[in-house]
Amino acid sequence: MTIVYRLFLTCFLFFFTLGIQAQEPRVYKEPKFGFDWSKPTVYPDRIVLTFGQNATEEIRVNWRTSTEISEAYAEIAPATAAPKFWRNAITQTAQTETLDASEIEQAEVQANYHSARFSGLTPGTVYAYRVGDGTRWSEWFQFKTPEADPDAKFSFLYVGDAQNYILELWSRLIREGYRKAPDADFIIHAGDLINYAHREQEWHEWFTAGGFIHSMLPTLAVPGNHEYNYLNEADREARKRSLSIQWKPQFSFPENGPEGLEETVYYVDYPQVKFIFLDSNRDHQIQAEWLESVLSENDKRWTIVSYHHPLFSASSGRDNSELRALWKPIFDKYGVDLALQGHDHSYARGRVAPGENKLEGLNMRDQTGTVYVVSVSGGKMYGLNPNAWENFEAVRDRAAENTQLFQVITVEKNTLKFEAYTAVGELYDAFDLVKAKSGANQFIERKSELGPEYRFDNTIPYEDQLPQEIAEQLIESYPGFKINRVSFIEESGIFRYRVSLQKDTEQKTVFLDQSGSIIQ
Repeated sequence: MTIVYRLFLTCFLFFFTLGIQAQEPRVYKEPKFGFDWSKPTVYPDRIVLTFGQNATEEIRVNWRTSTEISEAYAEIAPATAAPKFWRNAITQTAQTETLDASEIEQAEVQANYHSARFSGLTPGTVYAYRVGDGTRWSEWFQFKTPEADPDAKFSFLYVGDAQNYILELWSRLIREGYRKAPDADFIIHAGDLINYAHREQEWHEWFTAGGFIHSMLPTLAVPGNHEYNYLNEADREARKRSLSIQWKPQFSFPENGPEGLEETVYYVDYPQVKFIFLDSNRDHQIQAEWLESVLSENDKRWTIVSYHHPLFSASSGRDNSELRALWKPIFDKYGVDLALQGHDHSYARGRVAPGENKLEGLNMRDQTGTVYVVSVSGGKMYGLNPNAWENFEAVRDRAAENTQLFQVITVEKNTLKFEAYTAVGELYDAFDLVKAKSGANQFIERKSELGPEYRFDNTIPYEDQLPQEIAEQLIESYPGFKINRVSFIEESGIFRYRVSLQKDTEQKTVFLDQSGSIIQ
């Protein structure tokens, strides 16, 4: 990128930001959903693919209906251009389980979940499948099994927290990801798929936002802290948080994790990559022992791990030091190549030194240990840690605030390419790893392809903002106070500013009309 181009971008962002700040206040209208919007019917919905342990040979599918449907089926056939490929289909009876969450706050639903496993598949083959009760069928969906050749090229998507504004804002992100990488093999979700663990509406938003993508690209997900919550008041008093009651019925992840952690801790094998998924919410020591065992027998060229809470936090006021002390030495020992994380609602990408805890000299510049990434895909945003990863035995190479991102990761032979894109398809971050015969990774930085980093001060304001003139008038009326938070409110067609003011420990809430006059 030339100096002239960089100057142009900087000037553009400066004047663009000034223009945004000067806009008229706008009250956001959140969508309202009826109580029955997320309820199941006799027709299949929430159709989602996952992998078995061996991705080249086993695909699993889950879907939901009302409890009226007690018997369900899945049909699969090798797909061809001829429309009657279904003549070669086989029919399987699905396993059915009833979820009775009618007494659980925010769930309040009864549903039947159905699942089928397609095993013994041929690698590198396009298959079509459908699900239903024998009369009411879904459309035919297609997926392709991975190639068996360990040198074959493939790619996948990775996203951080969806969590908030799921149907409103996450939908555009995941659909842009699919548009950017339509040939991706699957999607990794690094936790906090929703905000309230058991809330039916949010799960419905998640499935609706992804639509057919969930039915064609296998989902590989880990639970975040928001996938855990209290089932009832007794659990709340005992501070006993439970995994989302929808998690296991609606996903069929491999059951190869530690006892009691099945389908939240697991691994999936590609011919050249071992993908390992951890639950950073609990039982860290048990998982550490399991992880050591799995990695000690790992013969794959690449190792990629995903979990929710970052070992190197991106945002201010966060540090998972105990988890880092427990898991990082195992990553170092066995040469984990890439760690994909969420939780912090900002973006950070960095790395540690290969085989040592120093970041000095050519060793770090030319080679690297594990590369750690934290990303966010939904609409909730936090501020970055201003000190980056100082004093953490790691270096942060690229970061972002206030930016929805998805990542496309491509693996071919001894090269791994990482690219992060914004919700409008801009390339925001990129690097390559090239693996030597010794197993060491050469790190190739691609910042010359990138524009400036995004922060709260050069993007559309995340928080509601008072016009500067009104803000100055308010501070004159309340000397010594600072504006803590502003909210735009519209009731019965009347606009108001709600302003929180603070001076030391004293707080005030003030309401202003649109001209800035104090109402109360």
